[in-house]
Amino acid sequence: MLALLIALILLALTAAAIGLYRQHQRGGAPEPIREARPAGCCGQHEVCEKESLLAAVSRDIVYYDDEALDRYKGRSGDDYTARETEDFMEVFETMLATDIPGWVRSLQLRGIGIPQDLRDDIVMVVGELRDTTLPSPQP
Repeated sequence: MLALLIALILLALTAAAIGLYRQHQRGGAPEPIREARPAGCCGQHEVCEKESLLAAVSRDIVYYDDEALDRYKGRSGDDYTARETEDFMEVFETMLATDIPGWVRSLQLRGIGIPQDLRDDIVMVVGELRDTTLPSPQP
């Protein structure tokens, strides 16, 4: 029993030493957290329709005065008429940019596909939002 305890302590100390050595090699910066991207994921997590989108985020559905869009549940993004796309556009154009990622997440949780014609606009707004909210890299 004592040998097992000593072996566990040595293993923990070895792991800690390796971790400190690797951190020292990177100049003291913590190792970035990398999440594995599921096969086929588009990389645009705010608009990605994969089940893994923000899986760690609450699964509570939040409405953005868009309850009328529930009638499109189960539709794919390329299955909308121009008039139906306008329904989404009306909601999109009245939103704050900071609410758009949450809105897209809400649509995903509700099983509502985003019209293909609107995706580029969403990606552009989210990209601009990221550019203004992410800290600048340190030299």
